[in-house]
Amino acid sequence: MAGGIFIPIFKKGKVNHMKFADALKEMKKGTPMKLPSWGGYWCWDDEKKTIMMHCRKTDSDTGKDVLDIRETQRVEYTLANVLSDEWIPANNENCSVLGGTPTFGFGDAIKYMKRGLKVKRQGWNGKNQYIELAKNISYVTPDGSVQNCNHDAIGNQAVAFVGTSGVQMGWLASQADMLAEDWTFTE
Repeated sequence: MAGGIFIPIFKKGKVNHMKFADALKEMKKGTPMKLPSWGGYWCWDDEKKTIMMHCRKTDSDTGKDVLDIRETQRVEYTLANVLSDEWIPANNENCSVLGGTPTFGFGDAIKYMKRGLKVKRQGWNGKNQYIELAKNISYVTPDGSVQNCNHDAIGNQAVAFVGTSGVQMGWLASQADMLAEDWTFTE
């Protein structure tokens, strides 16, 4: 991609996800592509005949913000991305490297919480509100003994809502939360 970043000619709003083969075709036309949760993007370098991965230096194993895909240190992760069918065009609204904020659906939010990340909705009004997966949950019974929580299906964990008033254990998502596509990571 020579000459810098441009805005792809896609309609605003919900973007259809595509398989990597189609994403690669778009990259070769000059469109930067990404997965929904990514803060960076991939693009085709016609001179080098390769994909260049643009990311934040802090997300890179090498400390560089542009990497040749052939030099990836995380081959399994890179291949899993190539196998994804959720590719979308990267732009200045959905890509933090380009000045935007990546968003994703509730299913991905759950996946990221299971990996230990904190997530929130952009649509939530309160500052510093987010949810995370709490583990090793226990409580003190009325007689003063400590009871460790355990559930046959989920073990000793629950979704915790962290808000301005404190922590709410066992937070339940509303229909709006489950269907929303404005989930994002908490810094």
